[in-house]
Amino acid sequence: MKIVGIVGWKNSGKTYFASKIINKLKTKNYTVASIKHAHHEFDIDHKNTDSYIHRESGSTQVIISSSKRWVKITELNNSKEQSLNDLLNQLSETDFVIVEGFKNDNHPKIEIIKKGDDNYLFNKISNIQAVISEEKIDTDLKQFKINEIDNIVNFILKGIK
Repeated sequence: MKIVGIVGWKNSGKTYFASKIINKLKTKNYTVASIKHAHHEFDIDHKNTDSYIHRESGSTQVIISSSKRWVKITELNNSKEQSLNDLLNQLSETDFVIVEGFKNDNHPKIEIIKKGDDNYLFNKISNIQAVISEEKIDTDLKQFKINEIDNIVNFILKGIK
């Protein structure tokens, strides 16, 4: 499976581009999985749901299953956060994994640069192979404008290593 990271500073458009890339790969009949890193606590179930009640009662793992989807919730209880590699090993076989965040890992990445921001990640972290920006950036990296989703996906298919 090919791993492609989408990185950028907060509110740069990472989720927007991840979703556009996922959608375009899907229309080309590729299977796509995604992993999103959160820098904060989050819940996927909420008060008064059965899964929430199970978890709050002390279950460290809860699986919710239906004919449409299933999910596994694992309470880490303040133990070590899972690495990107650990999470990748949890996935079924897929053609592409779009990773949002995990910028310090060494997988190939595309940086989203918000207009007016010159605090570039490609100067600080490894393996950024292209940038997406509305402004011309002084770099030898491949550059795309924000509306070039087809070109970005073609780059992922042919050029990202």
